[in-house]
Amino acid sequence: MNTKRNSIMTNIAHLFYSTILSSLLNAGALIVLASYLQSYHYGLFSVTLAFAMIMGYFTDAGLSGVVLREGAKEKVDQNILVTSFIKLRILLLFLTFTLGLTLIYLMNRDHTELLVTAVVLILPMVSGLAMQSIGTTFFQMREKMHMSGVIRMTSAFCLVTSMTLGILLELPPLWMTGLYGASYLTAGLLSVILVLKHVTIRLTLPFHKGLMKNLGAFTLGGLLFVMLPHLGPILLEKTIPLAAVGLFAVAYRIPQALQQVPFIVAGAYYPVLFKAYQRNNVQEHLNLHVTQIKIMSLAGMMMTIPFFYLSPFIIELLFGPEWDGAALPLKIMSLMLTVQAVNIAVADGLTTMEKQISRTIVQLIAVMIGAGLYTSLSLSFGVTGAAWAGFSIEVAALTGFWIFSPVRVVILKKSIFPYLSYFIVTLVVLELMALPSVLSAAIHLLMVFVLPVMDRDLRSKLIVMGGKVWRRYIKRNVKEEVNHGS
Repeated sequence: MNTKRNSIMTNIAHLFYSTILSSLLNAGALIVLASYLQSYHYGLFSVTLAFAMIMGYFTDAGLSGVVLREGAKEKVDQNILVTSFIKLRILLLFLTFTLGLTLIYLMNRDHTELLVTAVVLILPMVSGLAMQSIGTTFFQMREKMHMSGVIRMTSAFCLVTSMTLGILLELPPLWMTGLYGASYLTAGLLSVILVLKHVTIRLTLPFHKGLMKNLGAFTLGGLLFVMLPHLGPILLEKTIPLAAVGLFAVAYRIPQALQQVPFIVAGAYYPVLFKAYQRNNVQEHLNLHVTQIKIMSLAGMMMTIPFFYLSPFIIELLFGPEWDGAALPLKIMSLMLTVQAVNIAVADGLTTMEKQISRTIVQLIAVMIGAGLYTSLSLSFGVTGAAWAGFSIEVAALTGFWIFSPVRVVILKKSIFPYLSYFIVTLVVLELMALPSVLSAAIHLLMVFVLPVMDRDLRSKLIVMGGKVWRRYIKRNVKEEVNHGS
């Protein structure tokens, strides 16, 4: 078995190009679909998509995090671990379909069109998500992020191709929904095939009992994490018209898609943080955690800026003038990108320090707050109120994660406070100056680029990491020249 590991920077590089490309393709597919469908049908699709994503999580139930934890331990038989993982995923997939479709029926028994749309989307999509997760988790455990990238890009490519084909054939909305789900299923099959090339799966192998340790906390915590971004469409369907839900969904889809970018850093750091803590390297874990928060904060800021200042232009460019009502919600929810990025980093610190129960408590409180805010603010202020609710939930979650962190004083002092306060102050000042939008965005991006230069600790680490990447690049070129010469 090949046990060679990629470095953090190499894994970040692999995740960067694959996640950026797949996120752009996924966003492109949603843009194409929104342009093709009317706001009513897109609102209908968004509600069923929210159910599908939540059900997709139920097929995992937090197992991915547990697998990464168990895989970080020494002398673990990966054949047994992965086989046990797959056994549980099959059981969870069956339970998810049984309970999930029953719940959707009970909630929407009088809405036949929504029920039919849900079945057509959920069956292939949730199955595909389950299979994709097996592959991405396995390769994350092996620290081979380029393979996870292959799975993501395949899924995105299938999605764009199917949506384009559906539009060319002028298929009705229900057929488009079916093609959307089938795209995930296709990539899921590829994911399983790739895993089978690296491990031997035999259902007769013994069960890895370590998977059951603290599984309940991982399950509930993961479910709540997945529910948060999909809570809006599900609840708003009861408080505002479906056409308004469509506007919210269009605005929300952009930050939701871009949320994958900070996951690039999180995905590379997650197994390394687990290993550092499992092997009692507490100081190394803290140093990695602080650096992760800084890098993810920068990623969130750079994503927020263009959508905050240029939201009307972006909405009209991507969706057309008929979707102008989504511009203000997009501006508000673009702020979520920065808060979400920090949230993910701080929450990952809790999980890798075996504080998953604390993380789950915060997420449960955030979901409860979210349900109240989405309902009350949407009833009072419509789509704009829903946008503020989404942002407020992320702020509440960040506060909770920070309070529960055993190293809260250190991470507040070294990363969260200096980075977020710098971003907030510059944003408020530029808004008060009322400069042209493009100029404000350019100035703010420049000021964010200056931030890592001013941070001596991060600057030195980036220089060291960059030097390692450069030396590896030179060494590879020299080796290729020698081989070519011989």
